[in-house]
Amino acid sequence: MRNSKYYPWVVVGLLWFVALLNYLDRQMLSTMQSSMQMDIRELAIAENFGRIMGIFLLIYGLMSPIAGIIADRVNRKWLIVGSLFVWSAVTWGMGYAETYSQVYWLRALMGVSEALYLPTGLAMIADFHSSKTRSLAIGIHMSGLYTGQALGGFGATIAANYSWQTVFHWFGIVGIIYSVLLIFILFDKEGHAGTKTSRLNVDPQKTPVKKASVLSSFGLILGTLSFWIMLFYFMAPSFPGWATKNWLPTLFSENLGVEMAKAGPMATISIAIASFFGVLIGGPLSDKWVQKNIRGRIYTSVIGLTLTIPSLILLGYGHSYVGLIGAAVLFGIGFGMFDTNNMPILCQIIPQKLRATAYGIMNMMGVFAGYIVTLMLGSSTDAGNLGADFSKLSIVVLVAVVLMLIFVKPKPELTYNQEN
Repeated sequence: MRNSKYYPWVVVGLLWFVALLNYLDRQMLSTMQSSMQMDIRELAIAENFGRIMGIFLLIYGLMSPIAGIIADRVNRKWLIVGSLFVWSAVTWGMGYAETYSQVYWLRALMGVSEALYLPTGLAMIADFHSSKTRSLAIGIHMSGLYTGQALGGFGATIAANYSWQTVFHWFGIVGIIYSVLLIFILFDKEGHAGTKTSRLNVDPQKTPVKKASVLSSFGLILGTLSFWIMLFYFMAPSFPGWATKNWLPTLFSENLGVEMAKAGPMATISIAIASFFGVLIGGPLSDKWVQKNIRGRIYTSVIGLTLTIPSLILLGYGHSYVGLIGAAVLFGIGFGMFDTNNMPILCQIIPQKLRATAYGIMNMMGVFAGYIVTLMLGSSTDAGNLGADFSKLSIVVLVAVVLMLIFVKPKPELTYNQEN
């Protein structure tokens, strides 16, 4: 099966479900606070619950570059299988937690295991797909994250009918079983570090290529000007991106004057569906455009990110259903077009053997941006300025768009053989 011409798309399908579980398992806790606090009373205190959510973000962010370094040096199949098994086991174990301390440390362990996945999975998909299909493949995979995020909200619904322990047990067992199945059907790209082919295909007359050290790898990545611009370009939308995840339901509730039970699904589902359509637009457009213009992926991504600028303003000051839902849809489409092109653009500025490391650095900074904006908008909510401060995030996005167009210089991609 691994030699089939369709296997690159099989990989996308297999990892789509992993991506879904990645976001679903982390999202469920936030929706079941009210159910869990009946048994673990410390969770009724917002500050305590915030610490649990915060430790995940902190460890997830710090682990992302380390995950990338590992993914560039080992067989990525086993890294994906191992990380999925561990975070699923953590999810299953969460159903047996009886104290606040147990929940806290399980959440910390989930941050470690989940951080190993995204740089690894994206780098694998990028290797399996050429420039003709890469953005679409990455985008379809990212839609798994959106789906997991949306489905995570139903954890509270299941918990209301059964128990919060049952929710964690069920989804944990599903992930454990799926990780075992992946052992037999998921394979890494031939030629990547840790694969049999990369060892068997070595020409005995050639001097073996010495692997770059961690410091030299970071030196090469951080010594590339385009990467620094790309890093800021990735961080800038992370501010509104995390803001919509954590504060958009509150904004909908305040601006529309409706209860959270109605505002929450309205906000999250509209953005999730719109992001999926953004992927379907931005993926094929980028893959076709780059065949004619080496900056085609950049232009597609910039178009998408530009759409988020007016949407943020409308989200901040809108007070009607049409205005707010329309703004959320516009943001989702634009963010989807942006999200599906980050790794493909990275492939044009960073050598193939360092892509996971580079994406890990980007992912870390994006998560830290989310952590900062979550705290900032919390203060804004208390001060009654959530809408106005939400709209101000559009300024950061505009600066990122301008810098991206001016300074990033994409190059033709290099394969492993060309790099060596």
